[in-house]
Amino acid sequence: MSTLSKSTNVQCDIVSAEEAIFSGSVEMVVATGTEGDLGITPGHTPLITGLNPGPIRVILEGGEEEIYYLSGGFLEIQPNNIKVLADTALRATDMNEAAAEEAKKQAEQALANQQGEFDYSRAATQLAEAAAQLRTLQAIRKKLGK
Repeated sequence: MSTLSKSTNVQCDIVSAEEAIFSGSVEMVVATGTEGDLGITPGHTPLITGLNPGPIRVILEGGEEEIYYLSGGFLEIQPNNIKVLADTALRATDMNEAAAEEAKKQAEQALANQQGEFDYSRAATQLAEAAAQLRTLQAIRKKLGK
C-alpha cells in the first residue's frame, strides 16, 4: 500500500533570450498572464499561457521572495516544473529606475506628438514596457519596506 505525498516545492526556471535568470526549487510563482494573474504552486494543472510585461514573483523555500521583470513571454506549467521563457528578463539589481522613467517619458511624448512616419504600436509597446519596469521596481520597494 502506497501513500501519496504532496510536494511543497516545484522546480522553476526563468530564462531570457540572453541567459538563464533563475533556476531553483520554489513554493510559489506569481505572474501576470495574458488572461489575468496566476499563482502557481506544486500540483498546479498543466498549462501554457502568454505573459504580459511586468513583475514575476518567486517565493523560495522558506518563504523568501524574489522579484524579476519580464518584457513578456510564455509560461509553461508541468507537474514537476515551471518554465518561464521571456524575450527579456531582468534581476532587480539590473534594473535602472531613472532609465525606465526616461523611456516612459519619451514614449508618452512620442504618442502625444505623432508626426510623419510615426509607429504607434512601437511607441505603445515601449510605453507598456517602461510602465511595467516601474511597477516591478515599485513592487520591490514595497517588499523591502522603502
